[in-house]
Amino acid sequence: MAFWSWPALLAPNEGQRTALVVTSLAYLVSQIGLIRLRSVYPGGRAAPFIAPLVLLAYGALALLALGLHLQVSRYLLLASGVAALFWFYVEYTLTFKYLRLKLAVIPGGRYTEDVLAIPFIDARPLPCLDLQGSRYDGVVADFDSIDAQTQRFLARCALNHTPVYDARQIFESLTGRVKIHRMSENNIGSLLPSPTYEFLKTLFDLSILLLTAPVVLPVALITALLIRMESPGPVIYSQTRIGRGNRPFTIYKFRSMRFDRNAPEQFAGEHDPRITRVGRVIRKLRIDEIPQFINILKGEMSLIGPRPEQPSFVAEYDKRIPFYSYRHIVKPGITGWAQVRHGYTASADETQVKIEHDFYYIKNCSLALDLIIAIMTVRIMLTGFGAR
Repeated sequence: MAFWSWPALLAPNEGQRTALVVTSLAYLVSQIGLIRLRSVYPGGRAAPFIAPLVLLAYGALALLALGLHLQVSRYLLLASGVAALFWFYVEYTLTFKYLRLKLAVIPGGRYTEDVLAIPFIDARPLPCLDLQGSRYDGVVADFDSIDAQTQRFLARCALNHTPVYDARQIFESLTGRVKIHRMSENNIGSLLPSPTYEFLKTLFDLSILLLTAPVVLPVALITALLIRMESPGPVIYSQTRIGRGNRPFTIYKFRSMRFDRNAPEQFAGEHDPRITRVGRVIRKLRIDEIPQFINILKGEMSLIGPRPEQPSFVAEYDKRIPFYSYRHIVKPGITGWAQVRHGYTASADETQVKIEHDFYYIKNCSLALDLIIAIMTVRIMLTGFGAR
């Protein structure tokens, strides 16, 4: 109405009709995507998901329309995207308090204390096997440590339409982590991605590389020129990392620090004086990772997966952290679940949590989860979360 007036709205031209279809589809995709995120994936109820998902939905459909050479009203696309973004944030603000899970936790077992310690839910220990008339979104118990009386209580809860959850499963679902120091042999055997998924993921990687090449190549050339102008040394920095099957390979990155061939392996601090001015920008925007497209073409990496570590760090963490090397069951990635959920790590304790995220990804890897990681990566590129 604001842009077209009544006559144009009643009899839109070709561009306006296309824009109506595109914006309606983009809004529906955004709405369905947010509902899906909130109900299925850890952290899906967080506000930072909104902007990346809306931008991805509207951007993808707009590019599709332009690629098909369809006439589209850019004003309507922009107005609809801004209005949708505004509305989703209003909706989130008004419903936030109702999105907080309220769980009744039956004490006892290995994982119930972990569930009670999750900060973003309302988890309450039950003093006795009785909900006492209170409404809960679910009842949580450690299924490996319950007696017959508790099983009867859980059956009554299910009959009364109160969901019943295993403590281990609810912990993994809400935190996006798998406790690696508590795994049995059967748990480890189940963490094997299917061959079909790996094949489809390879096709997805190659397709994305081909589609983004017209944008990525100019950015890479400009970045290389700025690096060469600012400081002496090679534009591309190479380093040995550990990849799939514990096999070493050479990873490539745009150099973001002053060149020192004899520098020891160490973590990069948030305000590391070695980082150049250009380097600080490209690290925040993750542009320094672009040369790793070469590693993807060589079959050594994927777009999404656990980040590859340096050999000395792998050797150290393998001594400190049980099952560490099992994270190398899949190809390492440029971005991954641990990066978008936890960010940068600089200690063994933080690495423990990061690896638990990696194990969650390996255990639940799918194209849908990869899409979630891609959406969250957009947010990271916009905010610089976790960069060093």
